[in-house]
Amino acid sequence: QVQPVESGGGLVQTGGSLRLSCAISQDTLSTNAMGWFRQAPGKAREFVAALVWSGGVPYYGDSVKGRFTIFRDYTRNTVDLQMNSLKPEDTAVYYCAARIRYGSIDDLSLYSHWGQGTQVTVSS
Repeated sequence: QVQPVESGGGLVQTGGSLRLSCAISQDTLSTNAMGWFRQAPGKAREFVAALVWSGGVPYYGDSVKGRFTIFRDYTRNTVDLQMNSLKPEDTAVYYCAARIRYGSIDDLSLYSHWGQGTQVTVSS
């Protein structure tokens, strides 16, 4: 298995929290970072957060800074996204992917092995 598998999406009220998980494969030897992206209906896929393997440095999109946290769970071999203070504009399908080439952390073209996505819906 090379493709990551996302889980943890669901329906939550404004101000609530969700934790998404991305089960990663040991086969992605060329991976240098894992990223979370999201895509709302009618909108382009956007960068949410990423965790660079070297040094464990996290990066966040401007719209989620201070509310979302990305981290690696070594016991479960996942890269998780803790989402707090959720807003209706956070509603989207969330995807995780492995970055296999170096460059800008939010450049989708550098990522491969996309998961199928998990739906997050925040009600107002």
